[in-house]
Amino acid sequence: MPIKWVLHWQPNAGTTVNTQILTEVSQCVESINGVKEGRWKATLSFYKPMLRVEQANALEFPRDFLGISLQEQPSKYYFVIRGQRLILEAESSIQTIMEKLQSYKTRVALNFEMEYLPISSWEKSHQIVGEFFDIWQEALAKRSLPGHFVHIEPIFSEFGLSDQYTSQHTAVQYASIMAQMIATAQSAQAVRN
Repeated sequence: MPIKWVLHWQPNAGTTVNTQILTEVSQCVESINGVKEGRWKATLSFYKPMLRVEQANALEFPRDFLGISLQEQPSKYYFVIRGQRLILEAESSIQTIMEKLQSYKTRVALNFEMEYLPISSWEKSHQIVGEFFDIWQEALAKRSLPGHFVHIEPIFSEFGLSDQYTSQHTAVQYASIMAQMIATAQSAQAVRN
C-alpha cells in the first residue's frame, strides 16, 4: 500500500480555513508541477461511551476512541484507542452493530481529503516526501496564507505496526491529528476563560 502523509492545516490565530485558502493551496501545488488526480475521502468519528447508571464507575470501558473509514478500503472500519495504543480493523458492518448496541455514541464526524504517493515503506518515504513537503511549504510561504500545514508523525511501533505501510497506519495518523486538534481547541478555550 502506498504511504500517506496526512497533513493538517494550522490556521493563524484569529483565522479559519475557507475555500479561498484551499483553492490557493491547490494552485500552489500545481505551480510546483503537482497534479490533481482526484480526491480521497476519509471519515473520522469520535465516539464517547453511553454508560448506564450501574456502569458509571466502570474503568474497563475506553473513555473515548476514534472510528475511521477510508475510501480505498470501503469494506473495512478502523478503531483507534489512543489511551491503550490499540488499533482494530473490522468489517464496515461494525458501525451498524455499534448503533444497535448503543454502548457508544458518535460525538463528531469529520471528513478529510488527501492525496498519496506510491511508496510502501514508511522509513524510505521520509527523504522523498519530506523534501516535497519542504518545497511545498516554501511555495505556500510566498502566498502569505494565514496558516501552514503541520505533519504530525505518530510512533507507529507503539501501536504494534511495522515499517510496511497499511491502512492501519493511515488510521493512526488521523487519530493523531484529531488528538492535536482537540488539544489545540482546549488550550484556546482555556485562554479565553
